[in-house]
Amino acid sequence: MELFPEGRANQKAPRHRSDAPLAERMRPQTLDDVVGQQHLLAAGKPLRILMERDALPSIIFWGPPGCGKTTLARILAEQSQAEFFQLNAVSSGVQEVRKVIERATLNRTKLQKRTILFIDEIHRFNKAQQDALLHSVEDGIITLIGATTENPSFEVISPLLSRCLVYILEPLGAKDLNLLIDRALTQDDVLKTQKIRLGQKERDLLIMLSGGDARIVLNGLETAIRLLPSSPGGTKTLTGEAIEEAFQRRHIKYDKGGEEHYNIISAFIKSVRGSDPDAAVYWLARMLEGGEDPKFIARRMIVLASEDVGNADPYALTLATSCFTAIDYIGMPEARLVLSQTAIYLASALKSNASYLAIDEALQDVQKTVNEGVPLHLRNAPTAFMKELNYGKEYRYSHDFDSHFVEQQYLPDSLRDKIYYRPTDIGQEKSIHERLNKLWKRKQR
Repeated sequence: MELFPEGRANQKAPRHRSDAPLAERMRPQTLDDVVGQQHLLAAGKPLRILMERDALPSIIFWGPPGCGKTTLARILAEQSQAEFFQLNAVSSGVQEVRKVIERATLNRTKLQKRTILFIDEIHRFNKAQQDALLHSVEDGIITLIGATTENPSFEVISPLLSRCLVYILEPLGAKDLNLLIDRALTQDDVLKTQKIRLGQKERDLLIMLSGGDARIVLNGLETAIRLLPSSPGGTKTLTGEAIEEAFQRRHIKYDKGGEEHYNIISAFIKSVRGSDPDAAVYWLARMLEGGEDPKFIARRMIVLASEDVGNADPYALTLATSCFTAIDYIGMPEARLVLSQTAIYLASALKSNASYLAIDEALQDVQKTVNEGVPLHLRNAPTAFMKELNYGKEYRYSHDFDSHFVEQQYLPDSLRDKIYYRPTDIGQEKSIHERLNKLWKRKQR
């Protein structure tokens, strides 16, 4: 029974046709051929150990485009003893998922065989489609391998996420991409027969324009070569002009020492936190030019507005939240204007992490101390029996007092004088600081 053309059990992948794109012709066939991701694939690392023991759990690969998610899934399936099926979330629905589950149930009950289902772009499955996978993944009827460029915490439903391990794949660096280029020029059946000269400057340009995407660097290389004048028997020199034409991009000045496509979002966040709007806009532009999801950037700014600006400028959180809504309404390219406005405001705003420190300290107390009952005077008393137990007794209603405030105990007895929130004297928090100290004579911050 064959449900899909992609569904093949334990078959060695055929050699790719010469007319297939270079990236497909050069797709690795074994884990040893995979470039990068050594934090998962090196000897003694988790993914290699699980593969060698044929003990794969359900996994979600999260990483940028062209870092090897699909390649890894195919290799893991081919080297396992399981039957393998592949679906693309864009073109598949619940019906296709159920067909695979039916086959997987048969494999398990009659054939004693495991089934691996690989879903590319799993973040594009809606809630109903993801729900259809839950019981089969939990019961082990299928081993799910999902691939996503989006943060699974936002795009994969929590019940399914809790049943999978999430492995983060890193973007490929210059060293990895250089190795891919060398392999293509020396091992590909089409390119190795041509005399191709690639200078270091042109190589650096090719790598920079790829944005850390293996597929883009290889297909861009092949396209640039095809744009060169034919030279039967002679050497083809790959020029910067041919590379720029292949990518349809103007030349971007390349700083060889600084064009590693790592940690750009970290650089962006730290620039905003460090009150440098110029650096913030630069890193924002790098992300947008590299094809980053604008919603991902907006989500990070919402977190930053609370974590790093806080009550020094409470409006920052409102603006960041509005930014997310606005870019959802208008999309790119106009969304870049909203992102820029918000990033500049957050970078220029007064900063305080007092709220962040407060919740972290409170969580530590919750985790490390005995969780006492709520003091009786704070308890709700909807029944006569509860009132007889003194629920709500001696509670003083704040609005009955001058300034709508009365000092009374709100924390459990063991923590009654504890202070978590320590506002700074910056921006709006200065007023908050002064007001709290004026109200709470016993708890001066």
